[in-house]
Amino acid sequence: MITIDNLTEFLGWAAIINIAILLLATLALVTMRKTVTGIHAKLFGLSETDLQKAYFQYLANYKIAITVFIIVPYISLKIIA
Repeated sequence: MITIDNLTEFLGWAAIINIAILLLATLALVTMRKTVTGIHAKLFGLSETDLQKAYFQYLANYKIAITVFIIVPYISLKIIA
């Protein structure tokens, strides 16, 4: 049986891992923009402006998902526990 403490700890580690992935993806897109954009433009046949919009949308959606599904439940459990 999972306890509130176990769930809180799980969500805490999940938040740390997902935030690290988000930071890594952001850092990769910022530092290697030309390389990544060139590869994806050739692979998917998209323009660089479309890819920049897609990258921004991906990072924004991922950040919202992390916040809604991991960080908010973690904070809620920390408050009630």
